[in-house]
Amino acid sequence: MALFNKKDKGASSDEKKNAKTSSLSWVIVKPIISEKAMILSGKRVYVFQVSPKANKIQIKQAVAEKYGVHPTKVNILVQKARDFIRRGRKVHTARLKKAMVTLREGETIELI
Repeated sequence: MALFNKKDKGASSDEKKNAKTSSLSWVIVKPIISEKAMILSGKRVYVFQVSPKANKIQIKQAVAEKYGVHPTKVNILVQKARDFIRRGRKVHTARLKKAMVTLREGETIELI
């Protein structure tokens, strides 16, 4: 059984490069529009809900691709899931991953 001696005949190197640089539309779930996010947007920092599997590099590329801007810094935070009681019933909130993206001087994103 020569499992480790077989060469990869499936995809060429060009196809592998295209797979890595394919659309990053799955990264950004939605922009977060709250009072705190609007205050931060005045400082060139925009907040997005992102996929739990996305990393900083993918988030930076996705924002640049979708909005046509140049992000300089990306901060990530994970908001843990929690249980609480609302109207006498136990409610569970989902775990969220948020990205705070800082843009270059003079660039803005129109979210509304």
